[in-house]
Amino acid sequence: MTATIFALASAPGRGGVAVYRLSGPLAGPVLLALGGSSLPPPRRAVRIRLVHDGETIDDGLALWFPAPASFTGEDVVELHLHGGRAVAAALGEALVQAGLRPAEPGEFSRRAFLNGKLDLTRAEAIADLVDAETAAQRRQALLQLDGGLDRLAEGWRDDLIRALALLEACIDFSDEDLPDGVADQAGQAVAALAVELERHLGAGIRHERLRDGIHVAILGAPNAGKSSLLNRLAGREVAIVSATAGTTRDVIEVHLDLGGWPVVLADTAGLRDAAGEIEAEGIRRALARAEAADLRLLVFDAAALPVLDPATLALGGEGTLSVINKSDLAVSSNPVDDAAAIMVSARTGDGLDILLKRLEAEVAARFATHAAPALTRSRHRAAASEALVALGRFDPHRGLELAAEELRTAAHAIGRISGRVDVEDVLDVVFRDFCIGK
Repeated sequence: MTATIFALASAPGRGGVAVYRLSGPLAGPVLLALGGSSLPPPRRAVRIRLVHDGETIDDGLALWFPAPASFTGEDVVELHLHGGRAVAAALGEALVQAGLRPAEPGEFSRRAFLNGKLDLTRAEAIADLVDAETAAQRRQALLQLDGGLDRLAEGWRDDLIRALALLEACIDFSDEDLPDGVADQAGQAVAALAVELERHLGAGIRHERLRDGIHVAILGAPNAGKSSLLNRLAGREVAIVSATAGTTRDVIEVHLDLGGWPVVLADTAGLRDAAGEIEAEGIRRALARAEAADLRLLVFDAAALPVLDPATLALGGEGTLSVINKSDLAVSSNPVDDAAAIMVSARTGDGLDILLKRLEAEVAARFATHAAPALTRSRHRAAASEALVALGRFDPHRGLELAAEELRTAAHAIGRISGRVDVEDVLDVVFRDFCIGK
């Protein structure tokens, strides 16, 4: 925390403008040394010519954020310069010579957390917002950045502390004339909190899927047109298409923005009796992806109707959509006795708009989230699960001291969500996936 760090805070590479961030005790002196005799007014952009060893580095803008009114809580300088590699190299050399060091991934946000400017949930939300590719991901990250999850977790922790206080009163003042039912009040609060934790844990998988992407697997027999369908949905040539059966041997993924929902669409090997060891492995991976997928698209060949591939049919059930591909080769307009089946042609594009709408509706129905705080990471769910287990062991009839200890365990677990207690063991997990400059 005593070192002054710097990093490129905007996207790397050639660009019109690049933003550099400096944080630490040397930020102000270095700005003075490179750019002039006085610091700019706080939080106001001023034009500045940066000079090092008598040579101009660049002509740009500088902003000065004195501590503690800055993102990290330290003295912070932002430099808005031209986005050329030569400028970046010259500035980096000048800053290193001045005693600064390059920041590690997530170090700015980590310093903000350690200085009390962010809790862990807001820090994670920053990373999620930077990584957001769809509108739904952006909305969820902004809700968490606004402190929704922090307030939810702190509310749970406050409820536990109040219940613990009631039990402590019964323990410490057992000889006093306490009101009747004090321990029962604690039990009622614990029961209500356990119900709420179970509800949020049940919804947490949906929110985590929203953050990471909803997995949809395309499954079917060889030459059913799975790869052609993937290419059509992706809008580009992702998979190799060939008339030779068994061309696809491995799982091929493409990321889609489906009406604001992040979808990971996976093409898989054709389902049949394997012709060799490599194809057998491809089929094994296809079945494994089918098992793990949130949704499955079962693709059948219209040219083979009325026969439907039995291996593909066996994967039907909850969470599947049946797609009859090659509709341009079908012998009739209604070749299957399944009103839910979607007729498409990957070659001509017919029916793809209907498929996309159905797929979007299925995703929305299964993963729709409400404008409420959510457990968006496995770390959050692990802490809430630990608290719920402790509450399940809560039983004042076994002894008030044991019951109080279970409440302390639960409060300790909930506190780890926002970082209020013992966070050193989770800091590296939280910040290791950050980009440099955040």
